[in-house]
Amino acid sequence: MIALIALFHAIAQAKDEQTLRSHISTEMSEYFSATRCGLFLFAQTSLVDSNIPKALQIALSPQSNPVVRYLVEHHAPVHEALVVEPKTWKLICPRADHWHVMAGPIVSTGQLVGVIGFTRKQGMPAFDSQNLTDLSALCLHISTWVATTRCLRRATPTQHLLLQTERLTARELQIASLVAQGQTNAEISAELWITENSVKQALKRMFRKLEVSSRAHMVAKLSTVSK
Repeated sequence: MIALIALFHAIAQAKDEQTLRSHISTEMSEYFSATRCGLFLFAQTSLVDSNIPKALQIALSPQSNPVVRYLVEHHAPVHEALVVEPKTWKLICPRADHWHVMAGPIVSTGQLVGVIGFTRKQGMPAFDSQNLTDLSALCLHISTWVATTRCLRRATPTQHLLLQTERLTARELQIASLVAQGQTNAEISAELWITENSVKQALKRMFRKLEVSSRAHMVAKLSTVSK
């Protein structure tokens, strides 16, 4: 069973929306034992877009779907049993692979900018309060990822570099400083009282965040920011 903390790291390290969606369709689906799952960002999928299928328009309509209405009004995760009786839900959504649904909000600047949803088929147990708690944590991380990614898209090259640097943790900045001083992984390990493997893994994360492929490139990039 994949751990929740591993999902947090996967979200943070996603380079683009396609990568993020792949994590949702595999790791997150597995975590929640979901039959289906999906991420809908309204910048790409408008609730009033006439080009999307009619069935999807109805499914995402607050007027037709009490789960979506709850998300719009509360900006909080919800499953169908919280907002509607089972018999009524079956009338609203009779599909066997949507027998149980759970959805969470993606928010930015006080607005609902997307929804992440999971379904379970007929015969599977309903989503519960622990599922909602875990989804709430995931929605926080996804919302942060979406906000950061959109800022990066709008940023100038200098702003882009600053935003990348701000994503480094205090420990990662320590390691970067020691790398700049020419220390080896073993020396950094001894200096910071961590394992050499921890140093290696931290550098891999830092390379991804800064979009570099070598220690020298990383040092040069961070030097540019500090000037």
